[in-house]
Amino acid sequence: MERPFLQSALRELQVFLRSPRFWATFGAVVLIFWVTGPYGTAERLATVPRLGFWLVLHAVAWSIAVTALVLVNTLLLHRVPSLAGRIALGTLVAGVPVGLATEAISLATFGGAVTVSSLAESIASGLLLSALFCGLTYMTMGSKAVETLAPAPAPATEDRAEVALLRRLKPENRGKILHMTVADHYTEVTTSRGRELILLRFSDALKELGDTPGLQVHRSHFVADSHVERLLRAEGRLAVLMKDGQEIPVSRSRTEAVRGRWG
Repeated sequence: MERPFLQSALRELQVFLRSPRFWATFGAVVLIFWVTGPYGTAERLATVPRLGFWLVLHAVAWSIAVTALVLVNTLLLHRVPSLAGRIALGTLVAGVPVGLATEAISLATFGGAVTVSSLAESIASGLLLSALFCGLTYMTMGSKAVETLAPAPAPATEDRAEVALLRRLKPENRGKILHMTVADHYTEVTTSRGRELILLRFSDALKELGDTPGLQVHRSHFVADSHVERLLRAEGRLAVLMKDGQEIPVSRSRTEAVRGRWG
């Protein structure tokens, strides 16, 4: 898998894990299963062991379901336009591993033998649990998570071509790229929607700009055409005045190219 895909998926997963609503929903579901004791757990397990059983089972099952949901959503973000459709596909993908995981936990707790019929029942239960977890998670996460799962708004018309670098940014910062600069081991990316530091070499960031119109004006700076106000002289050297008022130095080796493009 490409690094941008993994980074985007991890970022979306973090949105879930940092949400108080997510953990409140998880706790409420565990509490309900603990108190009601379904599937015979009320008769077979004492109060404290029953809490431990449902806590472990739900922690494993929710982890699988939410991870599958995020991965499927990230992979199909631009292929399946409907968020509900991507959630449904994530539920199907998670169903089998959730079912197998819950079966393994049940066998470890109560013993017994694995049969074709028990596996089929576990997978069917896994689909139901996965649908429950994904549905509850979606309904209770709030607008922040929904924005994260939804595709970012398309950049300006001239930037509709695929820009791999945008996948490294938070969804709310994905817009037309205006400026990039080196910041220690990071690259600072400024877009029409915000500014963000990403752990990526500047040379690699330049390779992921796609067809973004602009020019590398210095070994540490890239400026997009749409962000250039005018050229000026600063301390005897050529500089680019950007529309936000920042002055970017132009290296001597790139002076001719800069003048030819914006002079």
